[in-house]
Amino acid sequence: MNYQPYLLETENLTKEFGDLTAVNDLTLKIREGEIFGFLGPNGAGKTTAIRMMVGLLKPTSGQVKLTANGNRNTRPDFGICPQDLVLWEQLTCRENLYFIGKMYDVPGDTLESRLDDILEKLNLSEKKDTTAAELSGGMKRKLNMGMSLMHKPEIVVLDEPSAGLDPQSRFSLWEYIVGLRKEENTTIILTTHLMEEADRLSDRVGIMDRGKMLVVDNPGELKKSVGEGDSVTIELDDSQRNEEALEELKALEGTEEVREVKEKLIVRALDAVGKVPDYMEHLEKKGFDISDISISRTNTLEDVFIHLTGRELE
Repeated sequence: MNYQPYLLETENLTKEFGDLTAVNDLTLKIREGEIFGFLGPNGAGKTTAIRMMVGLLKPTSGQVKLTANGNRNTRPDFGICPQDLVLWEQLTCRENLYFIGKMYDVPGDTLESRLDDILEKLNLSEKKDTTAAELSGGMKRKLNMGMSLMHKPEIVVLDEPSAGLDPQSRFSLWEYIVGLRKEENTTIILTTHLMEEADRLSDRVGIMDRGKMLVVDNPGELKKSVGEGDSVTIELDDSQRNEEALEELKALEGTEEVREVKEKLIVRALDAVGKVPDYMEHLEKKGFDISDISISRTNTLEDVFIHLTGRELE
């Protein structure tokens, strides 16, 4: 992508709740027209970070800067789609969108066309006269997202946008999110704990854990950072012997890395798939009983998270 100016910056952003540091010294720059993904487990600090970025939560320390660029001489507008649904249950889909558009003073000559466009692109046209209370959970989430877009904000914040969606609805929503950036140069900030969502949508991904931003880069470079090779996950009958088995596997020629994650052993090596018979034979000779074994031929963002934290991304 062509690099655009930075639109939003945070400097040493920190939020404390008593003894808990929810966000710890977050310094970040987000470009205009970029899709930036916060990836991390529940409780990592993703939602707290974006709530401070959009002004809904006062930081304990640090600051947020919003930049006026190009022909714009005012701060950019935000559209916020929260993780917890905010709808008027007794209003129809159309009425929800119309009402939020009026609240944002969307001009009457564009309000109707904007409303119809959002309904169509989110596959809600057939439900336009259905009350929000009658919608499925997935449709409610799509309607909530549509409401955050009625005023054509320059920055859209999506907090766990795919929560509650079936796979088909999730994929169509992803297409819509990518289209927003492509067609309207909308800057999109999303939080997710779904690896595939962060990987497919994001120009850059920031991996957070326990309030800290661990790394920021594009998904491809992050996956390369783990190292070359396949990975093999081995589960022993007796997990109490994992430490012994780990040392045995480390000693085998060609092994790049061995980690224990959730009582399983993850081995990374060039052509690890071809080495599986050797692993099994070696462990069995040493008296280890293997209960399960699985293979991954390509690195994922979960591999990156495991590499950084030693834990699986949940």
